[in-house]
Amino acid sequence: MLNDSILDKLKVLAASAKYDVSCASSGTVRNNPSKGLGNTVGGMGICHSFTDDGRCVSLLKIMLTNYCIYDCAYCINRRSNDVPRATFAVSELVSLTIEFYRRNYIEGLFLSSGVVRNPDYTMERMVRIVKDLRKVHQFNGYIHLKSIPGCSRELIAEAGQYADRMSVNLEIPNEQSLKVLAPEKDFQSIFAPMRFIQQGMLESKEERRKFRKAPRFVPAGQSTQMIIGASPDSDKDILRVSSALYQRPSMKRVYYSGYIPVNSYDSRLPALKQAPLVRENRLYQADWLLRFYEFKVNEIVDDGYPNLDLEVDPKLAWALRHPEYFPMDINAVDYSMLLRVPGIGVKSAKLIVTSRRYGKLTAAQLKKIGVVMKKAQYFITCRELPMQTVNEISPEYVKKILTEPTKKKMLDDPRQLSIIFPE
Repeated sequence: MLNDSILDKLKVLAASAKYDVSCASSGTVRNNPSKGLGNTVGGMGICHSFTDDGRCVSLLKIMLTNYCIYDCAYCINRRSNDVPRATFAVSELVSLTIEFYRRNYIEGLFLSSGVVRNPDYTMERMVRIVKDLRKVHQFNGYIHLKSIPGCSRELIAEAGQYADRMSVNLEIPNEQSLKVLAPEKDFQSIFAPMRFIQQGMLESKEERRKFRKAPRFVPAGQSTQMIIGASPDSDKDILRVSSALYQRPSMKRVYYSGYIPVNSYDSRLPALKQAPLVRENRLYQADWLLRFYEFKVNEIVDDGYPNLDLEVDPKLAWALRHPEYFPMDINAVDYSMLLRVPGIGVKSAKLIVTSRRYGKLTAAQLKKIGVVMKKAQYFITCRELPMQTVNEISPEYVKKILTEPTKKKMLDDPRQLSIIFPE
């Protein structure tokens, strides 16, 4: 049973954990022996996340403690803040997870923590929690464990045996900005555990080639998070860091969290009225282009355009800046060029390549395939497409046509004006 003390701690520490957005549940299948509890691929649902196949899962998103020795300007749990504090004992958090699972509230655990005493002390307690869940209670549900920057390689090695995914938050994309906002942290303490996780995953992969039943190390890979808008870094700076991180074979996702002005009294922080949600959304779209659409960073943002256009998505912005590539003949261009057409996604591009083997595609067929013709019609030609293209009516006019409905919708709902047109 959950007593009042546990419930009070739960209320404080669940609220403290809500600012961490890198809460993904994907990329792993953990076998459940007959006497085990839970699994990573079944059931139904506190915090909702999505697997690679689109299934929604629920996770207990919680902090071990919100006490912290650091005084980071952007963090609600910073040392100097007068906020309610709480700390779970290892046994309490283990019992809470099992109790919530038995009640069918959750399918897994997302565990993070403030840093108390030192990184190793905090990380050691977090490892004890996941170890007890796996070894003592035979818990086979999903576990995402936040690694503490500056902790030892030995603790990372042990944690990776029990966690499905691990993450280390980069937080600020520029080390100089990090030193201003979090002077007690540095990139070395952040990148070191990232490397430890990557090395552990590569060693595990090699071991499994030799021994099929060798234990897996962090099977769902690692992720990280950057705070957007707390520092003056441009979108170009942010995406360059993301691109470099994706070159690492263990990095699965980079998350972008619009800065929430929780410490408005700190003069080091920008005077924002609300989180830059549109910018956050554009960064996720640009991130998608890097991962799945074969774009390079300097094609999305460069010295001339260091920040993403807030009015249109990054792929449309690229197309409007480069009308010389259009219109493309949908029945002739290769797959990589199809991916650059606004309104054509990865799935649609693959279907086009397959379908046109049997004959030239028409506009009606493209629509059935899933192409968003509202955008694509200005950038393509096909067997029968009489619409004017971007070169015939100008990029500026195409942008006006495609953004006008959004602007009208925002004018009809004044509450949304500050989101689409931030000050």
